[in-house]
Amino acid sequence: MGLGTRYGLEIRAAAAGDAPGLSQLFDACGLTLSARDAADRLDILRREQAAALIAVEWGPPSGLVVMNWYRTLLSGAPVAQITVLLVAPDDRRRGIGRLLLKAAAQAARVAGCASLEALVDVDRPDSQGFCLATGFTLTGQRFARPLRKAAQP
Repeated sequence: MGLGTRYGLEIRAAAAGDAPGLSQLFDACGLTLSARDAADRLDILRREQAAALIAVEWGPPSGLVVMNWYRTLLSGAPVAQITVLLVAPDDRRRGIGRLLLKAAAQAARVAGCASLEALVDVDRPDSQGFCLATGFTLTGQRFARPLRKAAQP
């Protein structure tokens, strides 16, 4: 089921059959995700409080947004968090990222969320600029640590 179309571009939920194209999209963006891992992870996301939406014209997906939502003690409504937002390099500057963001916000509202966060890589100023240009504000920093020690060589 599509969430919307614009000039031949469709925004819809990602399915396991999209996994090879998503693998190509990750590769074009300098990231690695095998088609098998993509299919497995899409299946898991479908069963959780999450959404994976893709932008498709023809061929592999032009873009992807993945978000999860969670509850906190600080808010009566869930918070939606975008964990992946990718647009293929050849398809950038065409409004695809904004359309994916709009579809993600709509899905978050339907899920009852009151706010939307975006996780961005601090080494990607283009991502930070996109977030600022689309109404996000910088609210703090995120710290992370592994739960298992790395294997020693």
